[in-house]
Amino acid sequence: MLRVLAVDDELPALEELAYLLREDPRIEQVLTASDGVTALRDMVGMISAGERLDGVFLDIRMPGLDGLDLARLTSGFPNPPRLVFVTAHEDCAVQAFEVEAVDYLLKPVRADRLAEAVRRLEPATPVAAADPEREDVVIPVELGGRTRFVSQQAVWFAEAKGDYVRLHTGEGSYLIRMSLAALERRWAEAGFIRVHRSTLVSVRHISELRFDGGRAVLQVGTQTLPVSRRHTRQVREQLVRQFRDRPLSMGAGT
Repeated sequence: MLRVLAVDDELPALEELAYLLREDPRIEQVLTASDGVTALRDMVGMISAGERLDGVFLDIRMPGLDGLDLARLTSGFPNPPRLVFVTAHEDCAVQAFEVEAVDYLLKPVRADRLAEAVRRLEPATPVAAADPEREDVVIPVELGGRTRFVSQQAVWFAEAKGDYVRLHTGEGSYLIRMSLAALERRWAEAGFIRVHRSTLVSVRHISELRFDGGRAVLQVGTQTLPVSRRHTRQVREQLVRQFRDRPLSMGAGT
């Protein structure tokens, strides 16, 4: 059962959100706050008292401490709650992704979308393989001053680029402001594995594992990617589990 906090400076919207959350059988308790400062104070108080908070549903545009600022502050907590933005504004999806929100809901909130957001707050359960039928996730990226949504399933691999990560797909590549370690935590259930200090690969797009000169190499889409010695054993074991029921070419290389 989940304990959540709903934050919105508009009272009717806050009451509606709290009502919908309380109707969900997975929710144990719904707390509310009408501004960011009150929400922050309540969260600090709960942490000090050793109380659990699983998720925060928060508006973005609020006077004083807005939702994005509040999200950045919660990231410093020992065990930060998962964040779901609930907003009337479509133009903040990229910033929400950067602060590692698990979902982004547009007002008026639909019950089915809220139910999906609640599901994403639930503790992750380990999976032996990526489920091809699992719901796809889209990643908001800035491109030419516009926000584009890229399918997670379309991403071949992710490459660390300083404070950014470059997502490579069959149609092109896109920069997002996030560390590779953070992306690895978020996408582990979707079948993304670390193959190198700077590379995260989607298992669904691996067509071949081979060894050239004693070094492991992966064929991912149309790209050939090296596997570091440190990750070789882990990658091979995971691929064996992942492709137990699916053919995978493992060549010796030439």
